[in-house]
Amino acid sequence: MSYLILKSLHIMAVIAWMAGLFYLPRLYVYHADAKPGSELSETFKVMERRLLKAIMTPAMLASWGLGLWLGFASGAADLSAGYWFHAKLFCVALLTAFHIALAKWRRDFDSGANVHSARFYRIINEVPTLLMAVIVLLVIVRPF
Repeated sequence: MSYLILKSLHIMAVIAWMAGLFYLPRLYVYHADAKPGSELSETFKVMERRLLKAIMTPAMLASWGLGLWLGFASGAADLSAGYWFHAKLFCVALLTAFHIALAKWRRDFDSGANVHSARFYRIINEVPTLLMAVIVLLVIVRPF
């Protein structure tokens, strides 16, 4: 029963983190088009900061903590269980690197030093979707 509760909490944390990873780059698309210093730009700064600090980062930390706990408790982290878990872990590390990049770009917006266009943010908005697809396939299919 406790395994199922941990698994449920992990799934909820992942959903919250992924929602933020999908939404924050979309905010950046609109923010990149806003005039620096405008009321709209300042509103985006507040929204981006709150999303990142109050939802995304705690959800990421919970996803990692619960995921590792589940991986070791279930034996999935053991090499004899196959390499799918390690491939998944690598993809989650890439998502974490993307999260860190989003945090850096938020600081750039905050300081007025954004150098990226709305087009750039539209393109990078696809990164979490691609990684999520690979992660889900690895978890469900366990190909190796």
